[in-house]
Amino acid sequence: MPGKLSSKEIHDRLGHPVIDADGHWLEFGPSISDYLKRIAGPKVVESFRSRNQRVQHALMMTPEERRDQRRAQEAFWGVPAKNTLDRATAILPRLMYERLDEFGFDFTVLYPTAALGVLFLADEEMRRATCRAFNMYIADEFREFSDRMTPAAVIPMHSPAEAIEELDYVVKTLGLKVILMGSMVRRTIPAVARKNPEAARFAPWFDVLGLDSEHDYDPVWARCAELGVSPTFHTGTRGVGFRVSPTNFTFNHIGHFAVAGEAVCKALFLGGVTRRFPTLNFAFLEGGVGWACNLYSDLIGHWKKRNLKALEEVNPANLDRVMLRELVQRYGSKELAAKVTQSTTILEGVGSDATGGITELDDFAACKIDRAEDIRDLFTRNFYFGCEADDPINAWGFNTRANPYGARLKTLFGSDIGHFDVVNMSEVLEEAYELVEDELITASDFRDFVFANPVRFWGETNPNFFKGTAVEGAVKGLLQAAPETTARV
Repeated sequence: MPGKLSSKEIHDRLGHPVIDADGHWLEFGPSISDYLKRIAGPKVVESFRSRNQRVQHALMMTPEERRDQRRAQEAFWGVPAKNTLDRATAILPRLMYERLDEFGFDFTVLYPTAALGVLFLADEEMRRATCRAFNMYIADEFREFSDRMTPAAVIPMHSPAEAIEELDYVVKTLGLKVILMGSMVRRTIPAVARKNPEAARFAPWFDVLGLDSEHDYDPVWARCAELGVSPTFHTGTRGVGFRVSPTNFTFNHIGHFAVAGEAVCKALFLGGVTRRFPTLNFAFLEGGVGWACNLYSDLIGHWKKRNLKALEEVNPANLDRVMLRELVQRYGSKELAAKVTQSTTILEGVGSDATGGITELDDFAACKIDRAEDIRDLFTRNFYFGCEADDPINAWGFNTRANPYGARLKTLFGSDIGHFDVVNMSEVLEEAYELVEDELITASDFRDFVFANPVRFWGETNPNFFKGTAVEGAVKGLLQAAPETTARV
């Protein structure tokens, strides 16, 4: 478009820094393989490669073979190619560092690509060893660029013990300050395992960590708070549930991050984690904010209908059986009236008073909700939502007229550079700014999106997060501002 501002020009007019909360880098095979082999041995190298090998194996199958095994069509051609400069930029930290001004970014947080899969390796020894070696690699690879770039360490979450051990190591020994936690952890269904141990791995359930988990993860959240690290989740559901088309990647891809984010977010909320750890921030990346707005509204709607007082409206004990019998006899058929005369339970239904054996009927008991506004305060205080630049639904998070009780959900600007959906890294900020140009959000909203929210997400948990970075001065002023000027709910 003639006259359209470049990302750099937009940045220079903003008057505040731009922080990319979710960029990606591509692990360069020869470099990382040599490092992992030297540090941890050839088995860890193979372990690291296993995710990509799984994807490549699926892509080498025919649609008929995938249909026979009900395997999902995987992402083919998933990284920049025609734009060779961007491909090289995603691989080479030094080149990315040199191009940040062109992108309009003052600081970027970079998440892995291939290493997203090492969090879910089935073998515990290999999983822990691979995560450890990878975290050592990124600490070395990105150390000299720390004033404008920082990488995310991977934290396995199959048990609190392994999570805490790796948390301590990456923060205390390696000095890393961003963590990517595994979520939607695959667990074996006990009943299936008892009947057919071999088949159990094909019928997993997914642990969402905050509710009905196999483990108590409160020690992990407590350690995060002690160490000053904010949990982020970047798990998808491609190849799970309804996303198993053997021929159509787009069918499998749309919404898969949102579904995983919603599951974990909902579990953390209803499990009372935000009530027990009020100072700890959580982020759900790359799924946008639309699902979060919907979840927030649904939580309020369900609380209004399912809180303990409201449940009395549907409590079978409050049914006036005499009135019911009289009305059926007056308005029902002769056959129905005769049956109801014999037993009112015919109309109530068998087991209508059952509760599934639970002792706590209040689904919101763990988060201690006394009024609907409590949901707003707990939800908007602790949760942040990663949004890609070209998503028009980002505006919904700022819409206090649409969100119940005037809520503003906390969005995080995520570039997603390095992946197929960003064909030109230098145009990402331009796409994000279109919401301002189209008057869907204000300049103040945009400041929250690309600067204030990322600062609060990491800086509230760790006040020294941005120390020594290019944005240290601007961040200090924001974090020292009075709470009423920085929080909007």
